[in-house]
Amino acid sequence: MAVDVLDTRILRLLIEQPRTSVREYARILGVARGTLQARLDRLERDGVITGTGPSLSPAALGHPVLAFVHLEVTQGHLDEVGDALAALPQIIEVFSTTGGGDLLTRVVARDNGHLEDVIQQLIQLPGVVRTRTDVALRERVPHRVLPLVEAVGRAAGGSGRPSAATGAS
Repeated sequence: MAVDVLDTRILRLLIEQPRTSVREYARILGVARGTLQARLDRLERDGVITGTGPSLSPAALGHPVLAFVHLEVTQGHLDEVGDALAALPQIIEVFSTTGGGDLLTRVVARDNGHLEDVIQQLIQLPGVVRTRTDVALRERVPHRVLPLVEAVGRAAGGSGRPSAATGAS
């Protein structure tokens, strides 16, 4: 899907000001509300915008320990193990990968003892051959997409940043 300069400006506003109304976005960008809504609908339909809910902090929910657990899975059991992982609330993401393992899971826990309990559950899943765990010490670069949005905007021929003429900073 092609993202143009206006799409990039819209995405930047959505990231920087997520609680602003569509009417206010249109005013800031200097476009008609209908134009903005059509763009938002297209960006959602094309899968560029994948959600509108709040970002939640597992740490603030009492699970400050973050670990990445690599799982090696018996051939033919990937889907079965994936389904079992989805049933565990401490597993917040799972990716199929290449390299030293078959699945990479993002796991949260209350403390190190709880993390060990979760890992023991993973080891006992049918189809799991072995695990390797990396505990995150500190987040160095938080999840972000804005630099990518700006790069796409620059490639589309614009700065990707709202101009002073449109009332945005």
